[in-house]
Amino acid sequence: MKYDFTSIMNRRGEDAIAVDAVGIARSPVPGPKDGFDAIPMWVADMNFPVFPGIQEAIAGRIQKAHFGYFRPRQEYLQAIIRWQETRNDVNGLNEEHLGYENGVLGGVISALNTLCSRGDNILLHSPTYVGFINSLTNNGYHMVLSPLVLDENGVWRMDYEDMEKKIVENNIHATVFCSPHNPCGRVWEKWELEKAFALFEKYDVKVVSDEIWSDIILNGHRHTPSQSVSDWARQNTVALYAPSKTFNLAGLVGSYHIIYNKTLRDRVDKESSLSHYNNMNVLSMYALIGAYCQDGGQWVDELRETLSGNVNYAYDYIKTHFRGVELARPEGTYMLFLDCSKWCEEYGKTIDQLQRSGFDVGVVWQDGRNFYGPCHIRMNLALPLTRVQEAMERLDRYVFNA
Repeated sequence: MKYDFTSIMNRRGEDAIAVDAVGIARSPVPGPKDGFDAIPMWVADMNFPVFPGIQEAIAGRIQKAHFGYFRPRQEYLQAIIRWQETRNDVNGLNEEHLGYENGVLGGVISALNTLCSRGDNILLHSPTYVGFINSLTNNGYHMVLSPLVLDENGVWRMDYEDMEKKIVENNIHATVFCSPHNPCGRVWEKWELEKAFALFEKYDVKVVSDEIWSDIILNGHRHTPSQSVSDWARQNTVALYAPSKTFNLAGLVGSYHIIYNKTLRDRVDKESSLSHYNNMNVLSMYALIGAYCQDGGQWVDELRETLSGNVNYAYDYIKTHFRGVELARPEGTYMLFLDCSKWCEEYGKTIDQLQRSGFDVGVVWQDGRNFYGPCHIRMNLALPLTRVQEAMERLDRYVFNA
C-alpha cells in the first residue's frame, strides 16, 4: 500500500477523546487494570494517520498571514461535485445545490425544523444512532422507531410493513434515514431504497438522509445515494454528507447538504442561518479541498481495503470463538454491533458486568444501549490490524472464555 495503515499512533495528550477520556473523572469509560494498555474502540473516529494531502492543504493556507472573513472558494464547491461524480456516480449536481452545515446533526435539525413542527412524530429505524436520539429529543421531536430485522442470512433488513403501519398510525410526514446505516453497517441495495422511497412518496413523508458514512464501504459493496432512486426522492430529500468520517476530520468541523428542490433548499438555508453560528472555518474548507482529490480517492480505496480486512478478521474471530455473541457482518462503516444477550443469559452476567470486564483488560468499547440495543456493545475497528487482533485475544482469554 502507498499509505500507512499499520503504524500504531500515540494520540495520548494530543486532544483525542478516544484516549484522553479513558479513566478520568466522570468519564463513561473506566481505565484498564495494571498491565493493560487501552485500545480505543468506542469513539467513532480512526486511529490512522490522516491523508497527507489534507495537512499539505492546511499548511499552505496557514502560510497566508490573514484569517479574516471569507466566502467558500469555487475550488471547494467543485471538489464536492467531482467527488460525488467520481465516487457515487452522481450526475447533474451543481454548485447551487450545495450548502454548508457545521455538522450533519445540525443539518438534520435544520431540515426537520423546515419540514415539521416541534412535537411532530419522526420515523427512524432501530437500532439507531445515538446522535439522532439526542438531537431529536433535545429539539422537541418524537421518535417513532421501526425495528430493523435480521433475515435468514444474518443481514439487517427494513420491515416495510411495519414502516407503513407506523407512518399511518402516527401521522408521520418526515423520516431521518441513515445510509449506510449506523450502527448496523448496512449498505442498502438499490431495490431496498426504491421500495422505501416508494412508501415515503405514497404518504408524502419527506426524507432527511444522513449519508456521512457513504465513503466507508466494505468488501466490494457500493453506496447508492438516496436522491438517485427516483425523481420524487431527488425533489423531496435533504441529503447530508461530510469528509469527517472518511478522513478523520471531526475536530475541524464541516459538513454539507445536497438539496435539488429550490424551495426546500432556500428554506433549509434560511433555517441553518438563524443561529448565526453555522459558518464555515477557513481551515476546514482547505481540509476538504485537500481530501477530495484523486490521491485522496486512492487513500480511501486503501482505507476500505484495510477496514474490510479488519472487519472480516473480527467477525470471523467472534463467530468462531465467542459462543452466544451474535452479529451481522458490516457492509459499511467500521463499527461492529454485538448482541450479547445469549452470552449474558448463559453466564448469568449483566451487560454492565460484561462491558466492565472488557474495560478491565483495556478493550474500550461502547454501550450499545445508547443505540437502542438492549444487550449490545458497539466496537470501532478503525485501528491497525495488530491492535484489533490484540483486542480479540484479550476478549477471548479474559472476558468471553475466562
